[in-house]
Amino acid sequence: MAAVEWIKFIAGSAFLVMGLAIFVLEMIGVFRFKYVLNRMHAAAMGDTFGIGCCLIGLIIMNGFCFTSLKLFLVIVFLWFSSPVSSHLIARLEVATDEEPEKHYTKEDKSAEGGM
Repeated sequence: MAAVEWIKFIAGSAFLVMGLAIFVLEMIGVFRFKYVLNRMHAAAMGDTFGIGCCLIGLIIMNGFCFTSLKLFLVIVFLWFSSPVSSHLIARLEVATDEEPEKHYTKEDKSAEGGM
């Protein structure tokens, strides 16, 4: 039985370390990118994936019980809410950007033959 506990501990620790590494990469991306949408993308992807990995590690270490179910539901909630909130903030940035040609170019839909 001790071998199973060690395997759970090692697997859970691996997920926790992977989640922490993702958070470090996220912080590097947030500080290195210059444009706000690039920073926001790095932060949103890092948060979603990093928190997911850390919580999966905690689920593995805790064993499968009611607390693990609650942690899984937190993962599901974060995976639905974080991309939606990031998308809304990105749309607000694009709509209120005073110098859009500095950051991106808009495609002309009439040139493509679309409506």
